[in-house]
Amino acid sequence: MTTDAAMQIAHRSGMSRVLANTGVLLGGRTANAVVSLAYMAAAARLLGVAEVGVLILINAFAQLVGEVVKFNSWQAVLHYGAPALAEGRRDRLQQVVRFAVFLDVVSGLASVAVAIAAAHLFGQRLGWGAAENPAAALYCLSIVFLVPASPIGLLRLFDRFDLIAAQAPISSAVRLAGSGLALVTAPTLGLFLTVWAVGSGTAFLYLAAASLAELKRRNLLEGFRWRGPLTAGMPGAWRFAWATNVSGSLDTAFTHAITLVVGAVAGPSPAALWRVGRQVADALAKPAQLLAPALYPELARLHVTQGEHAMRRLARQVGLLGGGIGTLLLLISATAGRPLLTLVMGQGFAGAARVMTWQVGAAVIGIWSIPLEPMLVSLGRPGDAVKVRLIVSAVLLVCLVPVVQRFGLTGAGAALVMATASLAVGMFAMLQLKAGAAPAPTRTK
Repeated sequence: MTTDAAMQIAHRSGMSRVLANTGVLLGGRTANAVVSLAYMAAAARLLGVAEVGVLILINAFAQLVGEVVKFNSWQAVLHYGAPALAEGRRDRLQQVVRFAVFLDVVSGLASVAVAIAAAHLFGQRLGWGAAENPAAALYCLSIVFLVPASPIGLLRLFDRFDLIAAQAPISSAVRLAGSGLALVTAPTLGLFLTVWAVGSGTAFLYLAAASLAELKRRNLLEGFRWRGPLTAGMPGAWRFAWATNVSGSLDTAFTHAITLVVGAVAGPSPAALWRVGRQVADALAKPAQLLAPALYPELARLHVTQGEHAMRRLARQVGLLGGGIGTLLLLISATAGRPLLTLVMGQGFAGAARVMTWQVGAAVIGIWSIPLEPMLVSLGRPGDAVKVRLIVSAVLLVCLVPVVQRFGLTGAGAALVMATASLAVGMFAMLQLKAGAAPAPTRTK
């Protein structure tokens, strides 16, 4: 068999795994989309637009702090764990796990401390009143559960997307059950915050147990010790961890930060409309967006075995497939958005339909560019992705307040579209700038 033929078979295998893992994730996320819309609808109808806006703002604040301060250690697990797994080096994989868990624990505790202090100091400026500050501070304790990075990284590395797929539905099911509790008790903001926190904690414990069981099943826990070297023999590990953390943190400017800005400038009710529109838009775009988490481990494997050319070929096909799906979903949103929102959330949320079209448009642009950042990270160039995100996020955050003050939710939607497009162009330019510059690894026979 020729080398080209072998590479083509491996590529087809990689693409089939991407699609298979996307399908597995899609099943879980489809169930989650239905259940999450149900618990959001329950909160909207029981609390009203203004109070559900406060609930959304507190949750967005906790997620923002958690995602900014906590490390994206799952990327380190994939980047350094893939070669160790391929080479059968149990000691090195255990070191990667030790390093990732260390990042999670330290940054998780720091996130909670920062969030509690910030909630007391700046809560009233973010759209909720002084009376909600204690509840917001308590909710910030759940940050340690909001970003289960190490377990997700291990399950992706082991190709156990079936286990990952259950995470979101578990959290949403707990929140929906809690919403049912609110029907027979007093539907208060504090009750909903407690229920949402319990949902996040339950999903976290499930993922931790699943990843631990997978390590044990593969006999990778034998001889494991918590004390030992963190990055010895892993050149650039800290730089990689910081770069991927900064890149992930900047991504929050496109999600939770916009929600908080809308709440601070326009109030809780517009923030609720923005968040509900974004949730429906994300639900529509999710089938294509799920290609990204399935793509990361395949790019990591190709980088170890076949090099950049094979990675680019797989990335192109994933981008074309995702973009086609996303464009179709934009048409659905433009025609059926308002009836869908009114049916699910009630007449009070029909006003979110117009901005939702902008949000879906931004999501479609992001879908077309899905492979770009995974390519940069998998090639060991997360710093290049950070540069692009830093520039685009800074411009977005500087312009967002005056744009929302002048044009309201429509301005926020247009700003999101422009920022997403700029991000895609920047990532593509950065990827082309050093095309083929990295040496290809030795191919396995």
